Amino acid sequence: MSHVSTIARDRQDQLGEGPLWSARENAVYWTDILGGRLNRLNLSDERVDSWDVGGYLGWVMEREAGGLIAGVDRRIVALDPASRTTETIAVLVDEPAANRVNDAKADGLGRIWAGTMPIGADVASGALYRMDTDGTVTCVDRPYTIANGPAITADGSTLFHTDSALGTIFRLRIRDDGSLADKAPFIVFQDGWGKPDGMTIDADGGLWVACWGAGCITRFEPDGRRDRVITLPASQISSVTFAGADLRRMFVTSAATGVDEPFGGALFEVDPGCRGLPTQRYHG
Repeated sequence: MSHVSTIARDRQDQLGEGPLWSARENAVYWTDILGGRLNRLNLSDERVDSWDVGGYLGWVMEREAGGLIAGVDRRIVALDPASRTTETIAVLVDEPAANRVNDAKADGLGRIWAGTMPIGADVASGALYRMDTDGTVTCVDRPYTIANGPAITADGSTLFHTDSALGTIFRLRIRDDGSLADKAPFIVFQDGWGKPDGMTIDADGGLWVACWGAGCITRFEPDGRRDRVITLPASQISSVTFAGADLRRMFVTSAATGVDEPFGGALFEVDPGCRGLPTQRYHG
């Protein structure tokens, strides 16, 4: 049984999401989407800082040139963690007003893959976008009701993307030009597994999935077989990332919204028993 610890801090997240390992800061960032807050755990002293960004803060990632980039509402913004200011650099102009960003990852070429969803999570009006290093934003797949957890294989050839409302993780091939092909269901969640949410891939190609509603994270083998389950003391588990200098630590986000649980909205650390892949950054 894997050891689970809870990160000490003075607040819980309404909807914790998007954990990100920063090797250059020795820190883990994560968002509170509904609270519009950005959190940062310094692994050197275990101090947690948190500040208001405003809006629906769906995700955050590092820029290769320095600073952060984040998805807020239907915008992509540059975020300066020192001054805590934002500057809009792209707008998802085709998104309905009732939609918001939800989850994103960078790939090895420094591009961003970002999903959207309706705020009410009630209609298939969301999409998946690719933001190139020149700032161009292209819709590459739709529709989604709850677009979640993009994860990209180490060789950059395959993207996993979820529609949590369907309980399905899709596998898509990334073409050389950045378009997607051969979309097919990879894992369809069974009763009792919860709903697939945020995801990450380990160094052996295993896919780790946060299981919303089931209080756990699950590892799937590269062939889709269900391999391991780590239980957590909160039901709404939202996302997961590897961290630490050797990428052998794992942090897991959760949500407090809609439940009355002592650890709902906490950040957890678990021992995954394996290594993760390095965090990719946006090169724009």
